[in-house]
Amino acid sequence: MNGSFDSGFGRGFGSGFGSGSGGMGGPGGPNMNPWDLLDQLRSAFEPRSTPRMAKGDVRTAVLTLLAEQPMHGYQIISEIEQRSGGSWKPSAGSVYPTLQLLADEGLITASESNGRKTYSLTDAGQAAAAEVTGKGAPWEGHRSSGGGSLTKAGIELAQAAAQIGRSGSADQVAEAVRVLEDARRRLYSILAEN
Repeated sequence: MNGSFDSGFGRGFGSGFGSGSGGMGGPGGPNMNPWDLLDQLRSAFEPRSTPRMAKGDVRTAVLTLLAEQPMHGYQIISEIEQRSGGSWKPSAGSVYPTLQLLADEGLITASESNGRKTYSLTDAGQAAAAEVTGKGAPWEGHRSSGGGSLTKAGIELAQAAAQIGRSGSADQVAEAVRVLEDARRRLYSILAEN
């Protein structure tokens, strides 16, 4: 990632906003279109592909969450997304069949209230949850990378840069370039600290 960001976007910031003339050139040209720059930055921060979870991770996540408190399916999906920092949001098509399987195995029960099923662990489910929670929650590896929050911050930065490129004066654009170049150097210094 080091080389791709530096080579692809170091030139983009400097040449895209540096001229300050407000013209609309092609990508990477002296007057880069702010929307092209925004698209370039967004793609740099978005994950290359959605991480695939290992088989059984949804099951482990459901057991782990239900060990804390009874939940309905949507709560489980939302909680996994929140705890993974937005990097993993299982689909309903993976959570609900898992809930049905756990019910078939006698590990959970469902009670219906206001047209919504709430799932809770049985005694056997408590034992199964204790076994899997000792190994750590499956979302922990995804959260530790900080990918979700970094992606969000990077996209917001790209949007701000595009706004300045669209409507800023030549002096504002030049100042934005200095800020972005400083931010890039500071980010690389974070990596260099290790």
